[in-house]
Amino acid sequence: MRFVIFIGILLALDVYTFQALRTLTQGWSALLRLIMACLYWLVPVALLLSIILAQTSIAEHTPKALATLVRSFLFIAYLSKLIIASFILADDVRRLMLWLYEQASGKHAFDYSRSRFISSFGVMLGTIPLLTLTYGMVRNPYRYKLYHVKARLHDLPPDLEGLRIVQISDIHSGSFLYKEPVKAAVELINAQKPDLVFFTGDLVNNTADEMTAFLDVFDKIEARYGVYSVLGNHDYGDYVPWPTPEAKAANLERLKQVHAQLGWNLLLNENRILSVGNSRVAIIGVENYSTHLRFPKYGDLAKAWQGTQGADLKILLSHDPSHWHGQVTSQFQDIDLTFSGHTHGMQFGVEIPGFIKWSPVQYVYKEWAGLYQSGKQYLYVNRGLGFLGYPGRVGILPEVTLMELVRYA
Repeated sequence: MRFVIFIGILLALDVYTFQALRTLTQGWSALLRLIMACLYWLVPVALLLSIILAQTSIAEHTPKALATLVRSFLFIAYLSKLIIASFILADDVRRLMLWLYEQASGKHAFDYSRSRFISSFGVMLGTIPLLTLTYGMVRNPYRYKLYHVKARLHDLPPDLEGLRIVQISDIHSGSFLYKEPVKAAVELINAQKPDLVFFTGDLVNNTADEMTAFLDVFDKIEARYGVYSVLGNHDYGDYVPWPTPEAKAANLERLKQVHAQLGWNLLLNENRILSVGNSRVAIIGVENYSTHLRFPKYGDLAKAWQGTQGADLKILLSHDPSHWHGQVTSQFQDIDLTFSGHTHGMQFGVEIPGFIKWSPVQYVYKEWAGLYQSGKQYLYVNRGLGFLGYPGRVGILPEVTLMELVRYA
């Protein structure tokens, strides 16, 4: 019954929103109006067909990429229709108020027909998400961008001047629709000739087997001093039902083995001390730790930090950037540099260097993309390599970070 009600609501939205199209196309030729109407009603027809096919065996043989793109486009289309419907509703409220006024005053001086201006404005605004989100889905999911930044660290030893660190984050392999384009990201990483590569969590969406098809892609990453990784909130399997606690624990163990198969050094509330020239670099890795209550706290920074006291440079890998102000800047002020991810830049925003940097995610996370500083401590938040939910990006491209360490002058 709920399913029938849901379909009924969508069809009612289709009929209601169509009123704007009818108003907008007044004065057009009969042929053009017919073409526009056919294009409009193709969307609900596609919705009904996809729902019907989903109940059959055909769905099992439908390519994942096709199914995902169709579902995403339908979502975008109905989001656009919802925007248009809000303007039609505002117009209907206007017409109702005029009618009530006339009934009360006895005057009959108003035109009750729909406003062509309001309909046109609603259609124009509704077209914006339709075009931008479709473009972001078709063009941008594998359009990797290199962000080259320099961190000017106080008391940086001469041996570490110019150290090249590549960071990637939030691969979300279960969301990838294609394998070949992902190889371009690894090629971009290796082209930077990194001394270190850091991965800051969310290798999968839910289960370890999502990485199976991509093992022979990401195992090609090369770095002079190795690849180091941590877990993100999605890696624990907290967002899917498991038949038993043991099954969930076994999945996490498999994911840890995946990191080993990739040749990555997975840090689970622990650290590694590297010798770089005559200097000692501590790579500290914590499990997921967030100040947001909806995420469990698996991280133990005190445990991970233990034994790093004599290091010349301390670098922390922590998936969630809220951890930085939540613990690092107040309790571990000897940690020079923190790398995080998690936000994806919400995969949607506007970034024009020197002019504007905006995304809706900034209302949830104060530090959401790029380099931040507090005293002598730095945080870098990676915009993510993959995607989750919406299979695309608008304004916030998938990121490979190259950070060079520079001595503060």
